[in-house]
Amino acid sequence: MTKARLFRLSVVLGSVFMILLIIVYWDNVGTAHFYLHTSFSRPHVPDTPPTAAQDEEREGLLDMDEFLEKLLSSGLRQNGPLNRKTEQAPLQGSSRPDLGNLEENVRGYDWSTRITRVSLDQEKLQAERRRALREFCANSSFTFPAKERSFDDIPNYELNHLIVDDRHGIIYCYVPKVACTNWKRVMIVLSESLLDQGVPYRDPLDIPREHVHNSSTHLTFNKFWRRYGKFSRHLMKIKLKKYTKFLFVRDPFVRLISAFRSKFELENEEFYRRFAIPMLKLYSNHTNLPTSVSEAFKAGLKVSFPDFIQYLLDPRTEKMAPFNEHWRQVYRLCHPCQIDYDFVGKLETLNEDAAHLLQLLKVDRLLHFPPSYRNRTASSWEEDWFAKIPLAWRQQLYKLYEADFVLFGYPKPENLLKD
Repeated sequence: MTKARLFRLSVVLGSVFMILLIIVYWDNVGTAHFYLHTSFSRPHVPDTPPTAAQDEEREGLLDMDEFLEKLLSSGLRQNGPLNRKTEQAPLQGSSRPDLGNLEENVRGYDWSTRITRVSLDQEKLQAERRRALREFCANSSFTFPAKERSFDDIPNYELNHLIVDDRHGIIYCYVPKVACTNWKRVMIVLSESLLDQGVPYRDPLDIPREHVHNSSTHLTFNKFWRRYGKFSRHLMKIKLKKYTKFLFVRDPFVRLISAFRSKFELENEEFYRRFAIPMLKLYSNHTNLPTSVSEAFKAGLKVSFPDFIQYLLDPRTEKMAPFNEHWRQVYRLCHPCQIDYDFVGKLETLNEDAAHLLQLLKVDRLLHFPPSYRNRTASSWEEDWFAKIPLAWRQQLYKLYEADFVLFGYPKPENLLKD
């Protein structure tokens, strides 16, 4: 019995020492590379009676989780978004970015966007969105792939869209084609994860686009395993409990149109090689295709929207590899039935939602959400874009994205699904 107590005491003391090291690194270097590997977590073996040693280990883990929770709660009382005093750093005047990037140069920014006064209805709207999401997740008659799995069942590589800001206690799940470039810019400013000549960026639009989408710029959940070893899941769960979690979504079919426009109607070398060439060969019967996108565009060889839809519906596509993030379903990117999000924003109400969220996070005095693109793909375009898509394909496509429609309150596009 004495040995068991000594073992438990050594586990707890060792845990305290490691936690203090982690807290010091968080406070001083943010997302600096710090590797921590522990032997506390063991894989669960079903139907195996626990031994006395395992009982002691489990009790040690519970003590460690309780200690971690108290530490994080204390830290968030001082620095967290919902309890700390609003930082009074002056707002920087928004400077226009260098429009060297093709997509931003073509589409441009809407500088006419005004700061929207947040109405009291925003709180009711958020409560309704969260309530609907929870109800559909709990509804056993509404099913979709991987709905019933637990958070522990989600592989680490599927958590790469959860960006963490430890300075303000925020977790953002980014969804491509839903203002994610600018929300990533906001996260970089808040977390101070990127420096310009030794100084953290203060204006989101000063951050070059190529740095925004560089995976090394952000601390994401899938990096926790490399950084904290088997201890990572415990940290994830505590952060998910204590931090403010948000995501932004969009009408699923409109998001597909937007993805097609930006990745296949503009010259994009990577997407041409990885996706356009196979699509042109499989669905347009082209052979001997140019090796570069510029040559293909000059020859008039472009993926059509029907080609793209056929690619999404082709059962061979997912057998080769999971959907690219630009057209992967939101429920697969952000796991809304396993993660209880505090805020669900929509692109259709981006200005109002962004202003409300920054106020909730108490960072609205630090920055404004960057202006949105002008000429955003509109939902009114759906009928034109889908006019040449066979009815059977449209119905199959809806089934493919039905969970996103239902979970996030988008009406079923009946006009597209009937003759």
